[in-house]
Amino acid sequence: MLVSGKELFQAAKKGGYAVGAFNLNNMEILQAIIEAAEEENSPVFLQASQGGIKYAGIEYIAGMAKIAAERAKVPVALNLDHGTSFTQVVQCVRHGFSAVMIDGSQHPFEENIAITKKVVEVAHPNGVSVEAELGKIGGVEDDIMVSARDATFTDPKEAAEFAERTQVDALAIAIGTAHGVYKGEPKLDFDRLAEISKATDVPLVLHGASGVGDEAIRKAVPYGICKINIDTELRQAFARAIQQVIAKNPNEIDPRKMLGPAKDAMKEVARTKMRLFGSAGKA
Repeated sequence: MLVSGKELFQAAKKGGYAVGAFNLNNMEILQAIIEAAEEENSPVFLQASQGGIKYAGIEYIAGMAKIAAERAKVPVALNLDHGTSFTQVVQCVRHGFSAVMIDGSQHPFEENIAITKKVVEVAHPNGVSVEAELGKIGGVEDDIMVSARDATFTDPKEAAEFAERTQVDALAIAIGTAHGVYKGEPKLDFDRLAEISKATDVPLVLHGASGVGDEAIRKAVPYGICKINIDTELRQAFARAIQQVIAKNPNEIDPRKMLGPAKDAMKEVARTKMRLFGSAGKA
């Protein structure tokens, strides 16, 4: 069933677990995520990034996701991931997204607040939850690139003020993760996370979690991390599976025989993450 992101955030915070948010770009990725959620009896966020929407088209993305969510036996939220424009947010709301993220982290604090409040004013009356970002998470997310030099950690006092003034449903914070593939294992700033969690009661979101160690994830969730984004590990599983099929049969031309194993590989990644995040069995 399609539900508001707020419903998933609040249940996760109350239950002490995090919900996995997985990016979709095509039908097989969507099927892998939904099948994993149903098999694990887990709530789940389907996410479409700006790049995903540009690639598939918002009509296809929204249409596929809404069909999958309506047929699913578990709660599903459809989220815009890293939206950077008010126009795009409105477009997603009109196409039936039940959650949006507005990323104004590249702007000064006051401007980020102003942009986020504008999105909240449009989204909330339509039953759509709003996630925002404070602090700059390093790495590359589609067209958004933040260098290691420019990445800044979230300030706990600013997080409290930001949440209160914007009335967002969730806040993505920067505590040491990055988008894309890591060189080595990232070290999260748990002291900062604890301060942010103490300063504000808003559900927190961890971006760039592909490649973060299991123990670090387990340690982070009790501090109010209610949503964890996974994209890179799905892509890696997808690519490995297709490479294996072609290596075994270089003459294979049936896309079903390539994409089927890729779907199964991605599903196992998603199932493993749902168990790690503590959302398995919580639908």
